[in-house]
Amino acid sequence: MESGTLVFKALADPTRRRILDLLRGGDLSAGNLAAGFDISKASISHHLNLLKQAGLVRVRRQGQQQIYTLHTTVFQEAMQWMMNFFP
Repeated sequence: MESGTLVFKALADPTRRRILDLLRGGDLSAGNLAAGFDISKASISHHLNLLKQAGLVRVRRQGQQQIYTLHTTVFQEAMQWMMNFFP
């Protein structure tokens, strides 16, 4: 699947949009992100994986934890595409 398509697929889901909104406040571990939702950790992991595949988040290992960071460059590219699409 094309990366642009992955971005819009990722943004289409309200859970993933909420994850991105939480990451606007700063980097968070997968566990901290999961604590903000009433769904299984496996579901959160699935959403985080899709966000990572779309390039919307980056992940780094810090000890035992996975730390997620918002990747704003991809947002900027998507917004630029939208601005060009809707002149």
